Amino acid sequence: MAKKKFPFRAAVVACNGGCRVKESSGCEYGCIGCEKCQEACRLHAVHINEIGVAEIDENICIACGKCVKVCPRQVIRIHDCANYMVVKCSNKKPGKEAGKQCAVSCIGCGICKKICTAEAVTVRENLAVIDETLCLSCGMCAVKCPRHVIIDQRGILTAKY
Repeated sequence: MAKKKFPFRAAVVACNGGCRVKESSGCEYGCIGCEKCQEACRLHAVHINEIGVAEIDENICIACGKCVKVCPRQVIRIHDCANYMVVKCSNKKPGKEAGKQCAVSCIGCGICKKICTAEAVTVRENLAVIDETLCLSCGMCAVKCPRHVIIDQRGILTAKY
């Protein structure tokens, strides 16, 4: 296993696969399970799960960014592992439209923003965004998210996936 540098960072896929996207239909912002990220990862930290969405094992990932570069939908990003709250959606469509495409897409309702005492959550282009430099990882945004789009990577406050 490769040595991780402090602060620990890893890639995360901003899609939960709720719409079971396919290349030709469904959410244009979701993971299509094309396996390019999996092929690019020399440490085998990426795998395609049972519903066809990429998942990254942050215990193995060294945040090299190769998966980020090859993702055709640009749904993979590097995040700070000390921050456990992650937005698992990339859909930028307005609420009703996003809700029709995916049962667990962000609809930009702003509840997460209102509940965040650290002011770490904003809503940009109808999508929740967490500023990791401000986030306290208290999990209130994840607990209050009505669509379960924000998750706790540890699986303590919310289901992990």
